[in-house]
Amino acid sequence: MIFGGRSGEHEVSLVSATSVISALDREKYEVVPIGITQEGRWVSSARALQLLKSKNGLDQEPERFLAPEPNRQALITTNGPSGSELAIDVVFPVVHGRFGEDGTLQGLFELANIPYVGAGVLASAVGMDKIGQKQLF
Repeated sequence: MIFGGRSGEHEVSLVSATSVISALDREKYEVVPIGITQEGRWVSSARALQLLKSKNGLDQEPERFLAPEPNRQALITTNGPSGSELAIDVVFPVVHGRFGEDGTLQGLFELANIPYVGAGVLASAVGMDKIGQKQLF
């Protein structure tokens, strides 16, 4: 699950992520929390949601990112133990606003060949561009 983000809707995304995480069946799914700070830094740990809410201790966490390589399908750690990658099966994006639900994250998932839930790149982009959406309709 990916949440947070650089938009003005960062806090709303954290509330949504809390709701989704609590609703997922932990016996069926292993949740890998991926938080994006308001500055755009990616962190992933069991405490990611708590850290983004409190805004404390983020500098202690290793920074991670998705490599846009179609055969990796993993989170890569930049400043943690070398060679540590975390495989990703599917992403549940819960990022609101720009750089999240506007198709940009979906484009990254497409480049990385990582399945995700929700609308694709075009539908997300058109959904955020109300003028373009009206013209298309």
